[in-house]
Amino acid sequence: MPLDPALARLANATLMVPFESHHAPRWVLEGLAEGVSGVCLFHNNLQGPDQIRALNTQLGEAADTPLISLDEEGGDVTRIGQARGSDYPGNAALGAVDDTELTRATHREMGGRLADLGFNMDLAPSVDVNVADDNPVIGTRSFGADPALVARHAKASVLGLHDAGVVACAKHFPGHGATSQDSHHVLPLVQADAEVLRERELRPFRAAVEAGVRSVLTAHIEMPSLGGPGPATLNHHVLNRVLREELGFTGTVVSDAMEMQGVSGRVGIPEASVLAVAAGCDLLCLGRFVYADQVDAVRTALVEAVRQGRLSGERLEEAAARNSALRTWVRDRAAVRASVPGPDGVGLSVARRATRVHGEPPRLHDPFVVEVDAPAGVAVGEVPWGLAPWFADTVRVSPDPAVTADLLARAAGRDLVVVVRDAHRYPAARDLVLALLAARPEAVIVEMGLPIWRPDLGTHVSTYGAAHVNSRSAAELLGARGALQKARPGV
Repeated sequence: MPLDPALARLANATLMVPFESHHAPRWVLEGLAEGVSGVCLFHNNLQGPDQIRALNTQLGEAADTPLISLDEEGGDVTRIGQARGSDYPGNAALGAVDDTELTRATHREMGGRLADLGFNMDLAPSVDVNVADDNPVIGTRSFGADPALVARHAKASVLGLHDAGVVACAKHFPGHGATSQDSHHVLPLVQADAEVLRERELRPFRAAVEAGVRSVLTAHIEMPSLGGPGPATLNHHVLNRVLREELGFTGTVVSDAMEMQGVSGRVGIPEASVLAVAAGCDLLCLGRFVYADQVDAVRTALVEAVRQGRLSGERLEEAAARNSALRTWVRDRAAVRASVPGPDGVGLSVARRATRVHGEPPRLHDPFVVEVDAPAGVAVGEVPWGLAPWFADTVRVSPDPAVTADLLARAAGRDLVVVVRDAHRYPAARDLVLALLAARPEAVIVEMGLPIWRPDLGTHVSTYGAAHVNSRSAAELLGARGALQKARPGV
């Protein structure tokens, strides 16, 4: 049965779709022409500056100011820096420096680079308050564990992106920082008193709203004390009574990726999409691997839900109107552009200021660098990290103490540097570090995640992130200044 054209267009207005190539396929261009609000690009769509600009120009010509978005947080989560790491430090480094003007300048410059490439929406910043040390999905993506600090940097980052004419999107509402599970795989549950959540999780979102944020992205997490069971993305009370009425947000509510198991694992993406729009989501971010057939299934499910009386046509119209207003804001801000100075801009300055040394400052002459591997989260993906670009004699090993003897033999008579990433989360990595320090107590340990665990021996360097500029800052500290001049420019 053919879909009602008017309802299909309203359903399209709730969609932000991905695709699989460096060129926009016909179904995406036709969808934009038929009312799809926008696209979300991932690293598989991005090959280089010229290709990105050509792609985004093609997308922009398919409709009147479609939303062209991506997850560009800086730091560990980067799309334009996927090949070598980001030129902008992540939120943890910005929080460690705690200079809100610098945070605003960083996001202004990053937004300017995005605008120069043709993007008009950034699914950032992450304003989660990271209070769970073993959080597998936030970590260095957070400004820190202090709600007041996160709130002031949430405001600064929103203002910085808006300075560049790019839509900021505060995430992951109502806060993913107190979880020990990843909503890509399960539905995390946060059991805390409502007043604790209001003063901790909600405070940065309140600051973002006060800064004029135009979009807020939901989390697939359950916070019963804020308004009942189920993920926030599907929770009418959380999205309306809390976000809109209590915090005063009037912009576009964007869902986190609907392919994530925390929201659609039990009911499937089409049904979860219906429930999300009914609950108050205006724009459905469909995820990384939801292509033409599944997009069509979501559209059909939305139209059928209206026909069956499970979703009101007025709710679709309301969502479409909010998304249209967001696109109008983009169009009105199109003339605003920040400077795009290149890879040695403000990002490297922040990374240098964030880097901390505990113990004797390193004086290396002939370093042997050991990188202890750590799995990347789904949101981060396979982005290069470590010191290998700066030191030729670098090895990457699995976190297995059994390799200790071999590593010590190779490091004999040389300066030993051991690089870890979130060692506090991986017992085997800690065991390997301690085994190496038992024989080489003067070794330098470089932590490129959160510096929650620090051994008593050796010199400890903390970078608060694993972006390209974070690693470069650590390399400079370790004496690799000559190698730094050979760095390739980024996107």
